[in-house]
Amino acid sequence: MTGQTAKVLGLEDRGFVKEGQHADLVLFDPATVIDRATYDDPEQPAAGIEMVLVNGEVTYADGAMTDARPGCFLTS
Repeated sequence: MTGQTAKVLGLEDRGFVKEGQHADLVLFDPATVIDRATYDDPEQPAAGIEMVLVNGEVTYADGAMTDARPGCFLTS
């Protein structure tokens, strides 16, 4: 799914989990993940998200953002 999208967009170092690629991953429990945002409170985080990695660095864990900011703008 992400590999094909990255290929179409010309992003050669993204879209796959393998050595040499930028790892953007979300670890979640499919049994508990749910969107809690509403129109009145749109910035509520989703439940069931355990961890988020951007470029291989943990940016969200234990229910909170970390200080890591490894993301960047992508251009094709």
